[in-house]
Amino acid sequence: MSKPAAKPIPDGMHSLTPHLTCAGAADAIEFYKRAFNAVEMARLPGAQGKLMHAMVRIGDSALMLVDESPEWGMLGPRSLKGSPVTIHLYVEDVDAVVAQAVAAGAKVTMPVADMFWGDRYGQLEDPFGHRWSVGTHTRDVSPEEMRQAMATMTR
Repeated sequence: MSKPAAKPIPDGMHSLTPHLTCAGAADAIEFYKRAFNAVEMARLPGAQGKLMHAMVRIGDSALMLVDESPEWGMLGPRSLKGSPVTIHLYVEDVDAVVAQAVAAGAKVTMPVADMFWGDRYGQLEDPFGHRWSVGTHTRDVSPEEMRQAMATMTR
């Protein structure tokens, strides 16, 4: 008997999945549980106690994590002196989630406010140096309305 073909995209996964390198991935998992109600899905520790792979689910999306391994060129934002990447998280109540993340140890880098594109939106940095934007969509805005709003901002 032949084995059924594996699905190219496993059940419960999306086409795009962030995979974060952290100095202290096990601590990052605990932070994401407290900050974003993450649910741990997998944890594969290596011989030296570092996590070789881990996965949590935040909302309907997966987030993969691994510990830093400089010998393999895998460095997190703290070692790199920052990150050019921001992970966006849509939530039901941005104000509550940002407050929860701050209570868990995140730093607000942009306070929550109503934005011209129709979201209530703010930005955070987690204790591991990863940048997050958090938003709740509050109103639908046409492309023309967005262009007009952007034009008034740049005057």
